[in-house]
Amino acid sequence: MVLVAVGAVVREYPGTSLVLGVAAATAAVVLLVRTGRLRLPGPALGRPDAPHTLAAYQRMTGPQFEHAIADLARRDPGVRSATVSGGANDRGLDVLVVLRDGRRVAVQCKRYAEGNRVGAPAIYTANGTYRAFHRCDHAVIVTTSRFTRDAEVANAALPEPLRLIDGRKLARWVGGGRAPWA
Repeated sequence: MVLVAVGAVVREYPGTSLVLGVAAATAAVVLLVRTGRLRLPGPALGRPDAPHTLAAYQRMTGPQFEHAIADLARRDPGVRSATVSGGANDRGLDVLVVLRDGRRVAVQCKRYAEGNRVGAPAIYTANGTYRAFHRCDHAVIVTTSRFTRDAEVANAALPEPLRLIDGRKLARWVGGGRAPWA
């Protein structure tokens, strides 16, 4: 009965029916994406401007590196969203990753040259802000370089150590390896 009525309306008002149908379909897709029931394809790794080597990440500016890490995070099917929020006075948060299970991960990005290593102050900053200030469950520091011995010792002494992703681990992640929160 309902289908007969809908068919009659479509025959009588084809243009209006088309517009309303497209609007309804668009609304359904938006709802499915927002609720996490549908994932639209993100940027393809094979595109020419997609970084896929550590050297490509090292050539980026700081903001470009933050956006590239957010894009890399979005490739993970367990990620609901990855938002860049870095900049001056970012209090240790460059990318906020929200996982599908609701956990929040603060990511601090350090695009450093190979000889310049991430020191213990970065550990203290991220550890001091990710829970209380950013209301995150975990924290990750990603660098194109390496961490100093002092940074590794400081991190190991924490009750809940941060995930430290150096250049080698970043290269594995970029190549399809596990994300730091996996």
